Amino acid sequence: MKALSLFCLLFASLSAHAKTVTIEHVAGTTVIETKPQRVVVIGAGALDMLDYFGITPVAVNHDYQPDYLKKYTEGDYPSAGTLFEPSYEDIYTQKPDLIITGPRMAGNYQKLSEIAPMVVLSPHATDGYWESTQEQWRIIGRIFEVSEKVEEIISRIDKDFKAIKAFNAQHPAKSLTVMNFGGNVTAFSEKSRFSSLYHDFGFQQTDAQKMKTNGHGDLVSFEFIREVNPDYLFIIDGEKLRDAKSEQTREMFDNELVKQTIAFQKDQIVYLSLNAWYISMGGVRATEIMVQDLKTLLGI
Repeated sequence: MKALSLFCLLFASLSAHAKTVTIEHVAGTTVIETKPQRVVVIGAGALDMLDYFGITPVAVNHDYQPDYLKKYTEGDYPSAGTLFEPSYEDIYTQKPDLIITGPRMAGNYQKLSEIAPMVVLSPHATDGYWESTQEQWRIIGRIFEVSEKVEEIISRIDKDFKAIKAFNAQHPAKSLTVMNFGGNVTAFSEKSRFSSLYHDFGFQQTDAQKMKTNGHGDLVSFEFIREVNPDYLFIIDGEKLRDAKSEQTREMFDNELVKQTIAFQKDQIVYLSLNAWYISMGGVRATEIMVQDLKTLLGI
């Protein structure tokens, strides 16, 4: 009887220390025990968050990872599939306590949740990037009990966001954001996936009447770029997704039409970091790089 009583007390003690959190995310509601030990991650932004806060996953997707996360894609680090197609067998083999993904895996939520609790981290790129990114980091803070560290980082980076936005309010300038992929140049409005330049950092759009609200951008010509004549021309080199050494984009933009813009004449053509602004959006290091890109440009 004494042994049974001792066991019951021990079990009750362990149960009392098992803390759970309820996480609301874009794919549903997930109840999780805090500080899970075996975490599978799919998505560069999600991996960036966990790695920054000192959480080492047991498996990740190896494709489309930024250079600063290459330690997870080299050697024999376990794979969880690809960014677009999870490997259910490999994930199951890892016996995860939690699966964390980016938005591209939201459609796999039900099936992956049969393996382990799942959370989808998805900053809203088209509607307040910085605000929604903070929400995603706070989710990590709650799950892994690192909320104090999360708040410290948010406070530090928020000062940079505010400084850049204040500078742009005092020095208004119109900008155009474009991306080259496969020789096709697309322009992105203030309601696109690159809305943070306008919503969070305070740049002005060149000519809203000539650009649609389109998450994938509007196909444009170099004549269009010359016509709207931006003060700042932000370029995302999507061609490097296929060939990291490609110089196609720089060669394409080295033309007489672009050279007639204010952006060229004032040396305000900026190649934004593909990793930060496109591949791993929402990550902590990615956000720091975004901020640094603009602080360097503005000299603040």
